[in-house]
Amino acid sequence: MQVPHVFDARLLASEFHGTIAWYRLRFRGPATPRGFGWAVRFGAVRRTAAVWLNGRPIGTHTDPYAGFTLPARGLRPGRANELVVRVVNRKHALPREGWWNWGGITRPVELVPQGPVVLSDIGVMPVLHCSAPGSCTTPSVVVRGRLSARGAGRRPVSVAVALRAPDGTVSAHTLRTRAPGNVSFSFPLAGKPDLWSPDHPALYSASVVTSVAGHTAQSDRFDTGVRAVEVRNGLLYLNGRRVQLRGASIQEDVPGRGPALRPADIDQIVSELKAVGANVTRAQYGLSPELMSALDRAGILLWNQSPIYHRDIELREPEGRAQALAAVRHNIVAARNHPSLLANSIDNEPVSIPDRRPGTRTFLFRAQKIAKRLDPATPTAVDIAVKPNVPFQRTFTWFDLIGLNSYFGWYTGRSVTSIANFGDWEPTLQAIRRSYPGQGLVVTEFGAEASFHGPVTQKGTYEFQSDYLSKSLDIIDRTSFLGGAIYWTLREFAVKPHWDGGAGLPVAMRNSIHHKGLLNYDGTPKPAWQVAHDRFTGTPLYAPTP
Repeated sequence: MQVPHVFDARLLASEFHGTIAWYRLRFRGPATPRGFGWAVRFGAVRRTAAVWLNGRPIGTHTDPYAGFTLPARGLRPGRANELVVRVVNRKHALPREGWWNWGGITRPVELVPQGPVVLSDIGVMPVLHCSAPGSCTTPSVVVRGRLSARGAGRRPVSVAVALRAPDGTVSAHTLRTRAPGNVSFSFPLAGKPDLWSPDHPALYSASVVTSVAGHTAQSDRFDTGVRAVEVRNGLLYLNGRRVQLRGASIQEDVPGRGPALRPADIDQIVSELKAVGANVTRAQYGLSPELMSALDRAGILLWNQSPIYHRDIELREPEGRAQALAAVRHNIVAARNHPSLLANSIDNEPVSIPDRRPGTRTFLFRAQKIAKRLDPATPTAVDIAVKPNVPFQRTFTWFDLIGLNSYFGWYTGRSVTSIANFGDWEPTLQAIRRSYPGQGLVVTEFGAEASFHGPVTQKGTYEFQSDYLSKSLDIIDRTSFLGGAIYWTLREFAVKPHWDGGAGLPVAMRNSIHHKGLLNYDGTPKPAWQVAHDRFTGTPLYAPTP
């Protein structure tokens, strides 16, 4: 098979709870210079992986959305080698997820060279502040990483970082240190910064060369960018200008391949976002590096979401909190070089009253501290399920941004906090603003299922979806303190068997497709797609100056 790959792309109820599959690759080992070795880098494996090289175990991994690297101990240069991966995607009730339980090696795998020292988790992040358009501080390039030595002892090491601007201006700095240990330094950006934005996605080329005794041990190259995303007085600014973003969420899911995306699939996702007029997107887990780079080039902002969803039960225990914090760390480190980052969101729909839930509160406190330390250039966020009559929670004031998942008039809920009445949405938004005047607010989810034609008053019809979208955008447009809105979702995706999604359809009409998308699972547009296109393209990126 071709990797990336899923076991079975058919959406059969019998396959949802998962199974075990084995992958085997035979290959000839490459020539290995003296002092160098090899590692195997996996973009992602869902759900857990155990790996052997030439019959010997080299490591395991348990996070289905995190890339990982294992030392290729025992690799035979110039000779036959066998790599074996045991993948288990058996799914239990916890943790909760809102998508199909795909299993397989879902992102690329590569053999990477490793010198006498290895620099991992590289972050090159230009940081600046803008008080107004054109009035910005001199950017400071913050560099983070971790050095490890493949051999014994501490060695003199140099880490040389260079950024080349679109006009050719080069900013550079070299750190001399000794491995192993954390790398952390900063230096000023030379010249006038060429700021990244959706209407001008300027990219800087970054080069990071790690050397030992004057000999190159590792060379990394990637693109980054310079932008200032800030919250001031509860309003969202990009490069000193207030924004009013519009877009739709995505899932890494295409028919026939699920999340095992190929380059053409990534191009298709980005082209669909551009076609609908989106300048922002979101997913409920970290996207692949290739997809994030495509968003950078296209000028589409990303609300970066850690895959922590309804985990309050797990967060009661230290082990559950540790696992969630590890997922947050990976999510931020994997994304922090991308200028399209709008926010690093820690948790999706935690309990509504975390002030009274010590486990959730402790996790949120620690996670936002970690996020600010790992990525000082990007605001922190938490996404909450919006309900009426929820008391003020001091916990949420720890974050720069609050994402609002709002389904008034679609789902129902309990009596006191019921969201059955669409008319309660606007006053609830105003109440949230009064409770959190210092936080930026962005609608991160709203939407309605649609899979057939019918009356505009009937849930599940295309007509209801179009009307719901239009009425929701009316409220968003006149709520001036909102920094933007992200529809859930751009395209349909696969979910658990017999999904209902709030439409209240008979069991015979249900399937494993989430029908809130503006596009069908095969990519054909629904009537609401045109509504979204017209409204998104008709909304200026920048809010009018008071």
